[in-house]
Amino acid sequence: MNQIAPELTEVSLNSGGTHAAAAHSAGSGRWRTAGLTLGALGVVFGDIGTSPLYAMRQSVQAASAGLPRSLAALGCASLIFWALIIVVTIKYVTLIMRADNDGEGGSLALAALAHRSHGISRRLKSIIGIAALAGLALFYGDGMLTPAVSVLSAVEGLGVGSRTFQPFVLPLALIILVGLFVLQSRGTTHIGRLFGPIMVLWLAVIAVLGAISIFHTPGVLWALNPFYGIDLFVREPWTAFVTLGLVVLSVTGCEALYADMGHFGRNPIRYAWFSIVLPALVLTYFGQAAAVLRDPHAIGGAGDPTSYLFFGLVPHWAHYPMVILATVATVIASQAVISGVFSITQQAVQLGRLPRMEIRHTSATEYGQIYVPRMNWSLLVGVVLIVLIFRTSDNLTAAYGIAVSGVMVIDTFNVSIVAARRWHWGVKLAALVFGVLAFIDLVFLSANSLKIVQGGWLPLLIAGWVFFIMETWRIGRRAHLEKIRAESMPLDLLLARADKTPMRVAGTAVFLSPRSDAVPGALLHNLKHNKVLHERVIICHLAVEDVPVVQPAKRLEVQKHGKGFFTVTIHRGFFETPDVPQALKEARRFGLALDVETVTFFIGHETLVPAERSIFSRWRTRLYILLVANALSPARFFRLPPNRVVELGTQIAL
Repeated sequence: MNQIAPELTEVSLNSGGTHAAAAHSAGSGRWRTAGLTLGALGVVFGDIGTSPLYAMRQSVQAASAGLPRSLAALGCASLIFWALIIVVTIKYVTLIMRADNDGEGGSLALAALAHRSHGISRRLKSIIGIAALAGLALFYGDGMLTPAVSVLSAVEGLGVGSRTFQPFVLPLALIILVGLFVLQSRGTTHIGRLFGPIMVLWLAVIAVLGAISIFHTPGVLWALNPFYGIDLFVREPWTAFVTLGLVVLSVTGCEALYADMGHFGRNPIRYAWFSIVLPALVLTYFGQAAAVLRDPHAIGGAGDPTSYLFFGLVPHWAHYPMVILATVATVIASQAVISGVFSITQQAVQLGRLPRMEIRHTSATEYGQIYVPRMNWSLLVGVVLIVLIFRTSDNLTAAYGIAVSGVMVIDTFNVSIVAARRWHWGVKLAALVFGVLAFIDLVFLSANSLKIVQGGWLPLLIAGWVFFIMETWRIGRRAHLEKIRAESMPLDLLLARADKTPMRVAGTAVFLSPRSDAVPGALLHNLKHNKVLHERVIICHLAVEDVPVVQPAKRLEVQKHGKGFFTVTIHRGFFETPDVPQALKEARRFGLALDVETVTFFIGHETLVPAERSIFSRWRTRLYILLVANALSPARFFRLPPNRVVELGTQIAL
């Protein structure tokens, strides 16, 4: 649209030309929106779009423990429908997606937005920070479970109606999952273009199958009335409460709608949800409930591999093609979750919540196409172990849901602060609206807590370990930097003594520093041992802001101190990968011309040892030291040219 703006100006006196240009602009905009909507279908809705494979079956089985299956089917259909309306449509699609952090979404972006809100206390800011870490940790737990339960539930379709293929289900699921992780390093630029059309086909097929089933049993549409969901609680309160822990499986993946907002935009995601995804999900869930009304045995018994409610809707001739389509759809859903883990890992590293890791960009054109090797192999090991431990999707769904409901509670808490302070709703209105939504989230979380002994302990264990790692890194890093600051020299003092330096040598030296107002340890060690200073000394500091992307005009600050000393502060957002040499090239417009190919970069290399009085227990101090030792080197993380880097070591007691 920016390219046609001059043309519009030139033909402003020609109404025909204006209308033609406007029509062309509108047409281009519609095609772009359609393309983004199709892309969103392939990335955003994979998880929630494949939930029908197991959500209705597991919910009805739980409700049938105390109720006739006809009532259980109607009640579960009603609960799932209203969960999709209240949790996904009203809370996420309508309300939370309004809270964009410079166009970006996700738990960390939302927490940063809440943290920047005016008029909140330091205590509340601390709570927001802790909640953000907890949400991040829970997301990792969910990231290991989603690929396992999705792919396994699809491949189990091979054994429906016959036990012939049952021995091959587990090995085939493992082969698919291992292959998925092995291929991550190649990126998804080319095959990613097929994700949208495949998901459209998947959603269209399950919608048609559901509609056919509803046509044969139209009475199932009574479940649109919330009374049938409430009736479960009236008849069997405890059974209904337990069932909620499985109903929540129908909304897993709702956080992805918000997290991927920056990739596709708010409107394309909303269009996709209202026009395609929501109708397809409602039709397939009600179609499955209709199948139970016709044949109460269609649901099968718990652990029965030959009876699978979802595949019961499929004609016999289309069974195996449907298994293949379901498997492909779950692979796409798993890919979306894996990509989400990579993206949130990048953000966590940038914000100092995790140690530095290698982050590779797998596409020169696709925004957000990254690969994090260490996280990829950790996920692979975790997913394989999970599949081997639980072995069936029935067992896995017992572990699934608690992490999702925990993230939902945290998102509601953060968006309530944003609504009260940034949307100017006021505390009372925000508390009323989001208090109701938080109550629903907490009910789901409480129902899922009943599954802890059945397998829910696993995502909590994963989340707890990740949270412990992040807290150890955060606290240890703060103490580490404070130790460096205490032992460093103020920059003003060095400038005052610069004239007394024994020798100034030709060239430019760039010293990376965690602070812009103190002398880096590498500079002091170079001066102490080599007794020289370069003609130009640049102290370079990278500042990560709590916004996704920093505006071009605010990305660089250059301060000239005199005597050949400069301070360069590079500002980057938490969605951006730092590239120090590239950033330094921008310093020319500030009067600091650099030839990066001839610059020498100096970085400090600290060897950490436990102090007599450490901030941690001895074993936790050693854990932090281990994390530091295994972090990616600053030279690689900041993309410094390897043949222009000098490391100067020192020892620090923590």
